[in-house]
Amino acid sequence: MILAVLFANSEGNILVERFNGVPAEERLHWRSFLVKLGADNLKGVKNEELLVACHKSVYIVYTVLGDVSIFVVGKDEYDELALSEVIFVITSAVKDVCGKPPTERLFLDKYGRICLCLDEIVWKGYLENTEKDRIRRLIRLKPPSEF
Repeated sequence: MILAVLFANSEGNILVERFNGVPAEERLHWRSFLVKLGADNLKGVKNEELLVACHKSVYIVYTVLGDVSIFVVGKDEYDELALSEVIFVITSAVKDVCGKPPTERLFLDKYGRICLCLDEIVWKGYLENTEKDRIRRLIRLKPPSEF
């Protein structure tokens, strides 16, 4: 299961978060852990260079895209290899929505569309869609018959 997807800015503020199957009392721990992990390791990392960590028997794959850090946390069948595919689809969708690796301002300007993409990619803790064209069609907010 994909436990969490988080986007944070360079100061460590959470921009978007999605938790699946994580109790509310544990979410603060994960937020602070991931932000600290990013602060310790993401300085000087190139865009889309993947880093991997393991914590409490879960896997974490994270990267930088423009001014935004992206963290994906998974367990069981979502090991570091599966999470690398998930994060690739997410970064691809964000670049597609923004037109380039985003600054924080551009990310916030496109916040709604990014959230729609994220909801189409990860649904209830599982990877749902990986095709860029399908995701683009699904976030248009029109009934499927109008395509």
